[in-house]
Amino acid sequence: MGELPLDINIQEPRWDQSTFLGRARHFFTVTDPRNLLLSGAQLEASRNIVQNYRAGMVTPGLTEDQLWRAKYAYDSAFHPDTGEKMVLIGRMSAQVPMNMTITGCMLTFYRQTPTVVFWQWVNQSFNAVVNYSNRSGDAPISVGQLGTAYVSATTGAVVTALGLKSLTKHLPPLVGRFVPFAAVAAANCINTPLMRQRELQVGIPVTDEDSQRLGHSVAAAKQGIFQVVISRICMAIPAMAIPPVIMDTLEKKDFLKRRPWLGAPLQVGLVGFCLVFATPLCCALFPQRSSLHVSRLEPELRARIREQNPDIEVVYYNKGL
Repeated sequence: MGELPLDINIQEPRWDQSTFLGRARHFFTVTDPRNLLLSGAQLEASRNIVQNYRAGMVTPGLTEDQLWRAKYAYDSAFHPDTGEKMVLIGRMSAQVPMNMTITGCMLTFYRQTPTVVFWQWVNQSFNAVVNYSNRSGDAPISVGQLGTAYVSATTGAVVTALGLKSLTKHLPPLVGRFVPFAAVAAANCINTPLMRQRELQVGIPVTDEDSQRLGHSVAAAKQGIFQVVISRICMAIPAMAIPPVIMDTLEKKDFLKRRPWLGAPLQVGLVGFCLVFATPLCCALFPQRSSLHVSRLEPELRARIREQNPDIEVVYYNKGL
């Protein structure tokens, strides 16, 4: 076997990102929970393989499949813009196990106000870590800004959940089961923009087709955050809409009446099954490397691009996850 050629484009995902199927295959790999089992040494080895290959050095004996595995291991743990290693629970590969546990508990313990407050707080704290870890761009954010955004986001989410719970107090029990979903959907609209508010203030990097940076755009940040919010809400729909209907039916059967302790693990299992498919498929709704027409950029940036690069009609940016 000859040495691996240097013309494999590992700057881009392995599969065609212009199609939904290609994006879905990409995100099934990115969100694979098995990535969490990779040790620090394995991640460092993957980073070395990827960085060496990008620098024109091929690790002896490396095959194309091994290169792609190293690239996806690297991408699962390191931020694409800053290069920093993300905290374990903030990685997309942690989405299924973490959301499975938290969502299952929210759907199980939705009747009492203290448990509603606790699990909504846990959920939004987790979302805050995920939103920060998967933000777009490489602009630093201060501890004060991060703290303010976290408190605002979690408070807004908990207040939303309690408000919806009080509104459904006199409605049928099945309706009450959907309060956690409504609260999560509303909270995503609050949490994501707040945890990524710096992007809305200073913009995110936009590049040309060859990844050459052209400037920072708030318009691109707004579009990217909107797409992430839509993906997050869609991601929650199967996991928070299907299990309540199934559990409402099962809890009327003798099997669960005699074994009430089975309710919580069964609910968590149903949520997990839904999330295994919903997480990658909803991440794939929009391309990770999104695009925006130059005419939709801020006037100053648009004028600079047209002056320096008159042939550019579309710019690209990392929308975050």
